[in-house]
Amino acid sequence: MKNLNIKIILPALLLLTVVSCKKTYLDAEVLSKYEPTNSLTNLAGMNAALAGLGAQTRREFFDDMAPIITEAIFSDVAVDGTTDKSTQAQDMNTRVTPEANLNSPDFNRIGFYWTEGFRGVRFANTIISSIGNVTFKNDAEKNAILGAAYFYRAYYYYRLVHQFGDVPLLLQDLTTSKDDFYSTKREVILTRMQSDLKFAEQWVLDGGNKGEVTKGAVSHLLTKVSLALGDFDGALTAANNVLNGGKYGLMRTRFGSTAADATKNVIWDLHRMDNKAIAANREALFLVIDRETLLGFTPNGSQVMRNCVPAWHFTNLKTPSGALQAIVDGVTAEIPLTLMYGRGIGRYRGTPYSTKYIWTDNTDYRHAPGMWMNMTDLVYNNPAIKTGTNVSERALFGKPLVDVTPANVNNMFLNKGTDTIRHFFGWPHYKTFINSTNALAVDKYWSPPRGTNTDWYVFRLAETYLLRAEVYYWKGDLASAMADINQVRSRANATLLTDPSTITIGTILDERARELYYEEPRKTELTRMAYIFAKTGKPAYNGKTYTMSNFSDVNFFYDRIMEKNDFYKNQVPTISGVNFKISPYHVLWPIPADAQRFNINGRINQNKGYTGYENNVPALDKIP
Repeated sequence: MKNLNIKIILPALLLLTVVSCKKTYLDAEVLSKYEPTNSLTNLAGMNAALAGLGAQTRREFFDDMAPIITEAIFSDVAVDGTTDKSTQAQDMNTRVTPEANLNSPDFNRIGFYWTEGFRGVRFANTIISSIGNVTFKNDAEKNAILGAAYFYRAYYYYRLVHQFGDVPLLLQDLTTSKDDFYSTKREVILTRMQSDLKFAEQWVLDGGNKGEVTKGAVSHLLTKVSLALGDFDGALTAANNVLNGGKYGLMRTRFGSTAADATKNVIWDLHRMDNKAIAANREALFLVIDRETLLGFTPNGSQVMRNCVPAWHFTNLKTPSGALQAIVDGVTAEIPLTLMYGRGIGRYRGTPYSTKYIWTDNTDYRHAPGMWMNMTDLVYNNPAIKTGTNVSERALFGKPLVDVTPANVNNMFLNKGTDTIRHFFGWPHYKTFINSTNALAVDKYWSPPRGTNTDWYVFRLAETYLLRAEVYYWKGDLASAMADINQVRSRANATLLTDPSTITIGTILDERARELYYEEPRKTELTRMAYIFAKTGKPAYNGKTYTMSNFSDVNFFYDRIMEKNDFYKNQVPTISGVNFKISPYHVLWPIPADAQRFNINGRINQNKGYTGYENNVPALDKIP
């Protein structure tokens, strides 16, 4: 098969098993030996190792409380909606510390990014260090493998330095245990990644199996890395290589398995599980592939419906009088909302900014009826309403939910006071609905369905346009920035922007929020932008300027969140007694304490705002 790399599954699985035995003190647990692998001696082994990295990358978007949610809740677009627990990352000041549980669905997934980020780096280094063990037919074949490994290493380091700041730099495979790591400056790491990506851009090819690294993906990542370095000309060149090369294009006409469904639009087609990896889809730059026959398959699936859909089935949600439960769960219900929209628990709770304020255009496909769901689009389906003794409420059965108002909120959420956080908000049905080949959410592994196995976009051309728009913004070319934003808006049938003078970084962030739900690592991108503002001194749209000298105390990341995220801004209380809070120093996450504890002969610096910062030493400013 051309679209899916099936043949390398078994060797990749074996390699992943071997490489996973490699452990260092960078992991947030007691680790010791790091054994070299003997599997990378031919081209098949190299391709297997790259497939293992693809499986590694997939993990960010899958499972209950998928790690990508932690990226979202440290931003303007979402908070953790699990309000019946007091352990979640809601009051960041008390719940996010170096010693806290940093890798659990009932806490947060910061530790996942630390451990899995460096695991990805080590997998890539194993390939890079073993490249001389293989006899290739020519340099092009060798350099394509090397370039793909460089891509993965740069992918993980791009994330690590915008999540944790200065971190240890590993450029070679480790053959012995190591406990003397030192932090390296973020700019030094990014400069090396930029150099590697420029090499990869020359040698990695397009047209391979879906899920493999593409030339477009390399240039897309190079755009991000160059932006992070303040190399705006380099970022423009890299973005142009993707957008002007003719290989890729925004999907503007109906396509794939759902093209004939007149009730939907091209945005619906773009996000169908069986359309993401087909050859007709020219928008996908980099995908993670999820099939039962592929490496690392798990029946846990994406669980995106469980994570992102409101907990509408809880008994908390009542009829307006408070007499009866409004909606019942169940795949056999007369009106099976569970199968029509998925049954959620509201872990990813969109903010009013991301669910309401940015949606001002009623022509936008992304917010059209049937695409975007509001709670008032659901109906009362509890059979007890239809047969109950409350005559005035019998007529509610099958009718849309009444909206929450100050007058009825206590009745509608009778059992839990006024908790609408978890149970009453809008969501992008076109993104979260993962179904089989029919119109219902049939999940062979979970009942009620949580969101079955599906491919997922990591890089998509719509983001490349928004990245180039950002490059133009930093360069002061607002007309070109507006033109690129309008490329994305026109495909979504949204009203085009007409006044370049109104374009700010906020305009771009708003469009990213509309387009890249559950795709972009929002915290990473906000921190990257905060660094650029601090390094350039360019005034933000809020009139403020920033500097690197007090980056963890005053930064654009925090100001943006406090402007747009009402939960943090107003320190909204939850029913568990926790108030939503966030601070400027959360621009960088804490280094897990275990990573420092077992690094006994070195020093991995802690970020300002967390215990241990006082013991920092100067980070390395060059590569040894």
